[in-house]
Amino acid sequence: MRALVIDDSRAMRTILTRTMDSLGFEVEAVGDGAQALEAVQRGPLPDVCLIDWNMPVMNGLEFIVEVRKNRDWRDITLMMVTTEAEQANIVRALAAGAHEYVIKPFTTEIIEDKLSMLGLL
Repeated sequence: MRALVIDDSRAMRTILTRTMDSLGFEVEAVGDGAQALEAVQRGPLPDVCLIDWNMPVMNGLEFIVEVRKNRDWRDITLMMVTTEAEQANIVRALAAGAHEYVIKPFTTEIIEDKLSMLGLL
């Protein structure tokens, strides 16, 4: 299984990469939504993307909208992992096509539980 970690924080990319690696995923990490879109276009397609909301160039919500425009990418599982905790933002992300929403700070167990619920573990 392949995971794409999308976060502008180097520390958070490291934490999520280690978490996903420990769960058996092959991981690529990038710093913004535009880099993530390039990675998806380049392939191979990730099984899951872990996406921060607030990033330069292209934010997480914009990335989700772009991914959902392409039918060839409909099987990619999209999970927000962000500090954005407002109910309205959670609703916006899920309405745009995110499958799950994790609010930072999180534990490895939370990520593992969400991935299990999504059928990825």
